[in-house]
Amino acid sequence: MKKLILMALALVGLAAASAQPQIERPRLVVGIVIDQMRWDYLYTYNEMWRNDGGIRRLLDGGYSCGNTMIDYLPTFTACGHSCVYTGTTPAFNGIVGNTMVVHGKAITSVNDTTVTGVGTTTDKGLASPRNMLVTTLGDQLKLGTNMKAKVVGVSLKDRAAILPAGHGADGAFWYDDKVPAFITSTYYMDKLPRWVEKFNKDNKATMKKYDLWNNRNGVTMTFDMAAAAIDGEQLGQDEVPDLLAVSISTTDYVGHAWSTRSLQLDSIYDQLDIDLARFFNVLDQKVGKGNYLLFLTADHGGTHNYKYMTEHRMPSETFGNSGAKKLVSEAVKNKFGVTEVIKGTMSYNWFLNNEAIAAAGADREAVKKEIIDMLEHDDRIAWVIDFEHPYDRAIPREVVDRAVKGYYPARCGELYLIPNIGVYSGSHDGKGSTHGTWNQSDTHIPLVFYGWHVPHGERVERNGMTDIAATVAAMLHIQAPDACIGQPIPFK
Repeated sequence: MKKLILMALALVGLAAASAQPQIERPRLVVGIVIDQMRWDYLYTYNEMWRNDGGIRRLLDGGYSCGNTMIDYLPTFTACGHSCVYTGTTPAFNGIVGNTMVVHGKAITSVNDTTVTGVGTTTDKGLASPRNMLVTTLGDQLKLGTNMKAKVVGVSLKDRAAILPAGHGADGAFWYDDKVPAFITSTYYMDKLPRWVEKFNKDNKATMKKYDLWNNRNGVTMTFDMAAAAIDGEQLGQDEVPDLLAVSISTTDYVGHAWSTRSLQLDSIYDQLDIDLARFFNVLDQKVGKGNYLLFLTADHGGTHNYKYMTEHRMPSETFGNSGAKKLVSEAVKNKFGVTEVIKGTMSYNWFLNNEAIAAAGADREAVKKEIIDMLEHDDRIAWVIDFEHPYDRAIPREVVDRAVKGYYPARCGELYLIPNIGVYSGSHDGKGSTHGTWNQSDTHIPLVFYGWHVPHGERVERNGMTDIAATVAAMLHIQAPDACIGQPIPFK
């Protein structure tokens, strides 16, 4: 009798559990990051967008957050991709640049010598997300579904596939032009999935023929790889939401090579519109209209080329670390007897040679003041922030806050250079555009949501890049990434 009662109670419990309403979620979340896409490109290329294209579909049917800003420094690729998916800044997630210092050694943001390449024998396979210190949106989706969700990252760039996918991803796949093929590392798996092997085989001729980094075929190949991932990993095919992180790298390479106002870049964005439309069709067919949530954004913007700006009488100038470093080093050596006072520079980050300062018996604070004074006498440099005393000087809080949000002590230099508006790291002879500063050109990024539970509309209220992960997490009813400082964006 007791057994019968227990069985009856169990059946009642099962019935009650089955009667519980299911959490309403999309089947697939798709994040698309367009590397170096300025916000104004949505409208600069307005006449180029096709009525049946991808960008027009986004703008006509999605929700555009037209005043989305990056509020940290520096505005580089690894930092941007990390921020989009962690909802936090380099000060918390530890990704302070494309290259950074870890345990005293300069490495790339995703370098990991404890793993080996899968699908390659080159050092392009020595990569993982281990340098990122916090969880991502994909990690939280895994945790929120008892690891049932699938998470995949795809890009030509290693960091643009690895960092968005996160620590618990089922796979991240990036391009090795030495093979040429899409590869991964033993962090994720010991052998390429069959669908990746097939994709590489089917596209081998195109990979050999074209420079995917600088050719419109690079855009097409990335979207085709993303579509293959949907099939190969069966993403969005059940009630458990999955996540696919896609990043288009060719836009950045062509921007750096030919600048923001070039026929070459126009061609790439024309192809982007075509391929995005094709990708929408794949999502409609494989996942179903209304079953996927998509957002499109950028990791950073881009500064117009010096020649282009000066030809049109706009303020612009360039700055190079090597010349400034030489002048500073000579002056400090003559005044304090310190040899090679600057250990190294990474963009606007300067590292002091503290060992040399101590060996010379010099006053470290006096040495720093001398360096700061010299640099700030350069007409191209507005301020130099001393990270040990960032708020002690009359530097606008808006600028200092951004620098501090990008500062992780063990991985950054002691000094940070803030160029004047219109000044960027490069040379007068350069053809391309660049990025990295706090200026609008580098920090104002597009952000458009589309699909599942997204109304058509637009907002001009300011949002941060950190709000993207917070918004998606709230829509999915999962915990935001563990260091997320963003706020969900209201659709209204």
